[in-house]
Formats: sequence, C-alpha cells, structure tokens
Amino acid sequence: METSPKKSLADKLKALGVKKASSKHPQPKLATRVPIENVVSGDYRQTHYGESFVYEQRFPLNTPHGKISLQPTSIPKILAKWAKDQRINEMPIENFLFFDTETSGLSGGTGTYAFMVGAGRFEGDEFILAQFFLRDPAEELAMLEALTEFIAPCEILVSYNGKSFDAPLLQTRYKLHEMPVPFEGYAHLDLLHLARRLWRDRLASRTLQSIEEHILGVERTSEEVPGYEIPYLYFDYLRDKDATPMKGVFYHNEIDILSLAALLNHAAAMLSDPFGESVEYSLDVIAIAKIFEDLNYWDEAAKLYEHGLQESLPEEDFARAVKRLAVLQRRRGNIKEAVKWWEQAAGEGHIYAHVELAKHYEHRIKDFDLAEDATHRALSLVNVSQLQDYERSHWEDELSHRLKRLKRKMKGV
Repeated sequence: METSPKKSLADKLKALGVKKASSKHPQPKLATRVPIENVVSGDYRQTHYGESFVYEQRFPLNTPHGKISLQPTSIPKILAKWAKDQRINEMPIENFLFFDTETSGLSGGTGTYAFMVGAGRFEGDEFILAQFFLRDPAEELAMLEALTEFIAPCEILVSYNGKSFDAPLLQTRYKLHEMPVPFEGYAHLDLLHLARRLWRDRLASRTLQSIEEHILGVERTSEEVPGYEIPYLYFDYLRDKDATPMKGVFYHNEIDILSLAALLNHAAAMLSDPFGESVEYSLDVIAIAKIFEDLNYWDEAAKLYEHGLQESLPEEDFARAVKRLAVLQRRRGNIKEAVKWWEQAAGEGHIYAHVELAKHYEHRIKDFDLAEDATHRALSLVNVSQLQDYERSHWEDELSHRLKRLKRKMKGV
C-alpha cells in the first residue's frame, strides 16, 4: 500500500488559507501635485526679487455685483468730512485702491504674513482686480514688489477693517524686508466703520458677508470657503503642493474686493441723496440724519429726522429719533418744533418726553402748574413701566427732586 507524501508546513498553511507574505512592502500613495497655474489662469510677473504669481481679471463698469453696479458713484463731501480727509472727495475714483488680504493667521505681529493680497482699481471703462499669491513664503519680496507696481497710480485705500488689520500687517511686512511702504501717507476709507454707522440699528451683524446679504444682495456660490478655514488650507497647500483648494480662497477674496467697490458706490449714493431711492428703510434715513447732525449739518439733519419719522419705526428707535430731533431743534433755537415732537412722544408714553416738557414749562414758559402736571405724568409712567432697577431709581430721584423744587416755586419760596 502506498503512503501519501508527508506535507510540508507551507502546504499545511496553504490548505488553511494562509497566504505567503510578500517580501515587498506597499508604497505610500504620493500626494497629487497641482500647481497654482492649473487652478486659476494667472501669470508670473518678473520683479527685482524674482517671479510673483498674479491672477488678474477685468470687469466692465456695468457689471452687477448683487443688486449694485460696479459703475462708480461720485463721492459726496459729507463722506469725506465724516472720514476726516478731504482727499476722498477731491481725488478721482481711479486713485482709489480696494484691497483685502488673506493671511497665515489672525493674531498679527511679525509671524503673520499675507499669502494673498487682492487689490482692485478703476481704469478707463473697467474695474481691474489683481490677486497676488505667495506660492512659497520665500517669494514674499517678489509679491510685495509686484503689489507696489499695481498700487502706484493710487492715493486712497478702501478696505473693510483694513485700518486695524490689513494695512498695518502689510506695512509690517514691507518694513521687515526694508522695503518702502507704497501706501505711506495715503488716505484710508474703512467701510466697516461706515457700515456700523449706517446699519447698526437695522442689522444684527455688520460683517462684510452680512452687508452683502442684506444690503448688496450678493449670494456667494458653493465655491466659497469660510474665512476661518483659509489659513489651514494654505498650510495644507504648502505641505502637499496641491493648489486645488486654493480656488475657493481666490473666489472668497475676489468677492470681498468686488463687494468693497459695490458698497462704496451704494454708500456714496445714499449720502449724496438720502431722500432718493437708494435709501429704502426709515432706519437708514435716521442713521444718515445722525451723521449729518454729528457733522453740524443741522438743517439737513432735521429734515432727514422728520422724513424718517413719517414712516413706521420700532418703538425704541422712534423714541430715540424723536429725542434727537427735539434736542436738535432746541439747539437750532426752534423750540416750537421741539415741543411738537416732545408732545407726540409724550402722547405715546415716553418718560423722557414728559420730563422735557416739564423743563420747558418750568424754565421757558414759567407755568409751574403745567410743569408739575408733566412731572406727575412722568412719575406715573415710571411706576407702571418695566424698567431696570437703576433706571427706576434714576427717574424717581430726578422727578422727586423736580416736584420739590416746583412746589417751592409755586409757594414763592
């Protein structure tokens, strides 16, 4: 009888389904390297310090951005006076530079640098938007030099929070490399501060994206990337050399620059003709009236307050507007108009209006009975109103003191 051959250990393992280990280790998959010129159709500009990558686009002036055209609006004197720099009104729009940076972080300081600078300016019948991109931090001098050439025709900066962040950051980078700062001494119009003045009472947020949504009618597409992600996307690019995610960063920066141009146009139109169709909301009229008042254009401010008060306003905003208008009319010497607005506000149950009427009756008309009646009405409102403890205490102390003084006057003491 034949015996079966003895099976080796390898045969037994094979029968059990165990495969022989390969002597070759799997190689890690290499990251796909995608250069920036394959993502956006920019070019390389030669400078004294080497090449700088720049992506440039040109937009006809009739290009809409949301519901606002890029066609520039004449800058009114009131805007220049508010910004405390007459050059803003005197210079042609071709001298304005709209700019925004994308940076390696938000902390500032010498460790933070701008890896992208978006800059736009008007030239002839076009708006030129150039985006200067840092392929590698070693190219920073070339990028700054290329930016200098683009800035050269301009004398006024326009930004959104650029006074506090973007301009100082770029200034630091130029000085760090011992390069002249190309915008030294320029006028600077920071539209964040203007947006706060115009829409503080109407909008919960005055971020640029909020202004785009509620004021300009701009809707960002799916290409948009959140601002907080941008530094991380750039560091991923430096590590992997895959520029694909940078397309969303270019888009984000592009919309920011176009929004600056559109926002300046819209704000200029509002301030040039606050009674016109550019101003759609009563709260915006009141906000413009405050700007005119603060700049001592009292006649125009009074007309704007009255115009804004003709439309419906939230109760608190109505009260504040009436109060400012009445004080303004009193300052202008038009006591009759001031009393009219105090009486209207008092009829709607506003404590301060009764107090102002009491002051008027006591000090101007010398009718102490009317002054006492207005004071009692104010005190009654304090008792039934939902006030904070400190507010209630303030009014009670003031009104009690006023009543005591009136009683002494009525007795001839």
